[in-house]
Amino acid sequence: MTHSSPRAKRLAAGTILLSVLMITGCSGSADNEGKGADSSPSTTPSSTRTAAEPSEKQLTKQAQAALAAVQGGTLVEAGAERVGDGIHTEPELTSGKAYKLSLVCVGTGSAQLTFSPTSAGKKATVPCDRSVVQQRITADKAVRIDVDGAKGSNGVIAWQIDTV
Repeated sequence: MTHSSPRAKRLAAGTILLSVLMITGCSGSADNEGKGADSSPSTTPSSTRTAAEPSEKQLTKQAQAALAAVQGGTLVEAGAERVGDGIHTEPELTSGKAYKLSLVCVGTGSAQLTFSPTSAGKKATVPCDRSVVQQRITADKAVRIDVDGAKGSNGVIAWQIDTV
């Protein structure tokens, strides 16, 4: 039969406690390794901005909802892009037929709408304030539609082309 003294029990308990504290302390300091004793995790600007601003997914839903409210005719083509990426499309349109282009930008700043050839539609500014901008398009030949965000603009541009 083995009998251990109270002193041996306290020593064993102290060793276990010290081991647990050392393991906990080591695993908690791995993130701050090499940063100095008084450093603390910093908040990145992007994580602060993300919490305060709507997500790209939310902006896209808002833009698409605004377009759905004005949809008319048969849908030919549609999409949504980041303002920084812009819209660059060459839709297949029937020559001599009229179409309606609807655009909405949700975010900040604005974007510039242009057509090639310029006779297909009018150049216009699309404000990123949820306003729907509409243009009548006539296609005599292939049409290219470009929407480029102004410097510093952010958000989502949704667009659709419908038959008239």
